[in-house]
Amino acid sequence: MFTIKNINVYYDKIHALHDFSLHIDEGEIITLIGSNGAGKSTTLRAISGIQPIESGSITFLGKDITNASPVNIVSLGISQVPEGRGLFLDMSVYENLQMGSFLRKDKPEVKKDIEEIYETFPILKSRKNQMAGTLSGGEQQMLAMARSLMNRPKLLLLDEPSMGLSPVLVEEVFKLIQKINLRKTTILLVEQNANLALSIAKRGYILEHGSLILEGKAEELLDNDDVKKAYLGG
Repeated sequence: MFTIKNINVYYDKIHALHDFSLHIDEGEIITLIGSNGAGKSTTLRAISGIQPIESGSITFLGKDITNASPVNIVSLGISQVPEGRGLFLDMSVYENLQMGSFLRKDKPEVKKDIEEIYETFPILKSRKNQMAGTLSGGEQQMLAMARSLMNRPKLLLLDEPSMGLSPVLVEEVFKLIQKINLRKTTILLVEQNANLALSIAKRGYILEHGSLILEGKAEELLDNDDVKKAYLGG
């Protein structure tokens, strides 16, 4: 469904990603793990067309999307929930959801999808007229995820969804990620909470200083002694 092949990404003279490769099959949850500065968010920015790729390729559903514009990438069915959520804070919950469907022309279906969003995220229905900037951290994360779903993505990119949330809210957000996946949405999850990410993922990739150092099935990575020491607190 989705393949990254030997991409190299630079920030000026800093080599941020070194010949990085990854593949995702339809319906999977894949997690990308690493410490701060490992290249996780850079990978998502490269996929989304925000950060240029120096070499290598990215394909999605058989189409080369390497260095395609962000608008084209979204129109093909890839949505991203960025680190920090990126909400329109001075707009209401409802207006933020509408913004998530800005490329769509099927207005009756958009209205239907908003009602489905309210069923999946009941708290957003009760807050639909409230400004996004006044929501709690957990509610903002849910709104960011809900807004991304309004594009009906085939592939959802999640960048640090647990950041800044209490343990109870983190657990709730991860349950929602699994629920979204059950709706046949494929997910690439970037997350520092390696234990939690691997607990819901099928496979994982570990980045260090912009290079892939390990990949495998999630349960195998959870049992790997080096992974435990470096990322799982064991």
